[in-house]
Amino acid sequence: MGEPTPAARVPLRHSLMLRLLGTSVLLTVCAVVATAWLTVATTTRAIEKEQGQSLADDVSVYDEMITYAIDHRDWSAVTPVVDDLASRTGRRIVLLDPVTRDPVAESAPGPALRDARPSAIVDPLDLDPALAASRQGSSIDSRVVGPYQLGDDQRAGIRKTAEDHRGCLVNRAGLTAEIVELPGGRSTVAILDADADADRGRSLVCPEPALLREPFPSEVAPLAELLDRTETCLGPAAASIDLAITPSLEVEVLRTLPGAPTEAAARACVGTSLHDQLRAYVAPPVLLFVTDATATDPGLPTADLSTGNLLRIAGIAGLVLLLTVAVTVGVGMRLVRPLRALAAAARAPVDRQRPVPVTTRDEIGSLATAFNDLARRRDQLERQRRAMVSDVAHELRSPLTNIRAWLEAAQDGLAPADTHTLELLTEEAALLQHVIDDLRDLAAADDGTFAVHPEPTFVGDVLSQVVEANRGAAATVGVTLTGTVHGDPQVVLDAVRLRQLVGNLVGNAVRHTPAGGSVTVECAVRDDWLTIEVVDTGIGIAATDLPKLFDRFWRADASRSRRTGGSGLGLPIARQLARAHGGDITVASEPGRGTHVTVRLPARSPVSSR
Repeated sequence: MGEPTPAARVPLRHSLMLRLLGTSVLLTVCAVVATAWLTVATTTRAIEKEQGQSLADDVSVYDEMITYAIDHRDWSAVTPVVDDLASRTGRRIVLLDPVTRDPVAESAPGPALRDARPSAIVDPLDLDPALAASRQGSSIDSRVVGPYQLGDDQRAGIRKTAEDHRGCLVNRAGLTAEIVELPGGRSTVAILDADADADRGRSLVCPEPALLREPFPSEVAPLAELLDRTETCLGPAAASIDLAITPSLEVEVLRTLPGAPTEAAARACVGTSLHDQLRAYVAPPVLLFVTDATATDPGLPTADLSTGNLLRIAGIAGLVLLLTVAVTVGVGMRLVRPLRALAAAARAPVDRQRPVPVTTRDEIGSLATAFNDLARRRDQLERQRRAMVSDVAHELRSPLTNIRAWLEAAQDGLAPADTHTLELLTEEAALLQHVIDDLRDLAAADDGTFAVHPEPTFVGDVLSQVVEANRGAAATVGVTLTGTVHGDPQVVLDAVRLRQLVGNLVGNAVRHTPAGGSVTVECAVRDDWLTIEVVDTGIGIAATDLPKLFDRFWRADASRSRRTGGSGLGLPIARQLARAHGGDITVASEPGRGTHVTVRLPARSPVSSR
């Protein structure tokens, strides 16, 4: 190997480190300039007061707090809800006790709000009309049902009654109606026709069932309690009224005796009593504050753009730039170091190359791993190349040496140039031609030019020819060779290549079977596959040697004594022939019990028998 060529000097403008540094500096300058501009632009604006925050955020926060108050009877678990709302809206949310002004929950620390005006009072029994516009018809949230919640059986019964009533309105009265389930579990039927009230004649066909309006047994006790509560504001006159509950939990006052209070007074008293009755089922009122998360002063301070502040901004920007350059240089040096190690390893002579240490798990580490793998595979290929050259030289040397020795002996008069000598020379030349033909076939397979010429072929005829061609060699060494073909399959394949494939397998089996043994060739078509099996009772192959069986020039007998003959290329060529037909070869063997070779080829039509 020659000395490695000196490393080419990379121009400075193409240096990876310089480009990395330039890109980082450019990005940093842009970031610093943009940040400085943004800082100056935003600090010149006035900080918004807490009253100037978005109404949409206030409504959202208020509605979430009302929902929480309806579902809970205290505020002990409200902190996660407040934190989530603050995260979604970017606002500071505080709940205070309305009496003591002590914090109930707050999303973040900030200025005290004990003397501030709240954004709203959270009370589902006294809704804020500005923040709960969808429920302005009543001061009590319609979702608060308290003791008037129906059970599952009651819900199912009233739902069935509502469905029957709707069916009557639709089918008999010709109206458009739908079933509405109210928060308490009651179902009612809403007529959707615009002129439904004007056309009362159709509604009379299907009167509303009493079950849709009269109280259930579970509601009788709460109604009686509500009536008892009215005595606090109506006194003895409470005995002269009767109550009825509507599906939407609105209480109707029915006059039953003379001397009852006015309807307005009765409704006001009942409303107050209902409010007191439902209080135990919701959380107590709290003060809600929704403020700016960054507000620390109720005023509107502006940015102080004095000369000192401008110099401080410029100094910080310069420091950021300096730190970026230093970090970029350090990172660039660490990136370039392993790349230089890879370049040095690639330029080293082949016999001096060593694996490159993998020090990182990033792309450069992956590159080093790939480089080491490439070097390992190159070394392996180099060893295989040297071994193949040595094997080819050995295989060609023996017949050439024999031919030369017999010719020199004939020239010197030491051996007669008779028929026997010519036969010996012909056998050696044939062996030499056989090795050359095998090498040519393998070279064609490696180059992708190994072609087959398929045509309809009766497989039985081909196998019979192979068996007959090898029967004499088998008989010479005392081996019984038989062939069996199940049926008479006709398959589209290359008959010449098939004869070569099976001939290699049979010849190999005969050579490795001792006298008194047998070699059997069987053929059949199973599941659209042509299966050819060559089974011998020979010496077998060790399990550790099976993976090497199809390596070129490999023999179990490493001494190269040629005791069993052959070039060591028969099985590799047989596998290439099988794969060229779209099939493959598998081998099963056990030392001392013989070898079983199976060839599977696609049985392409036509398939017929004669």
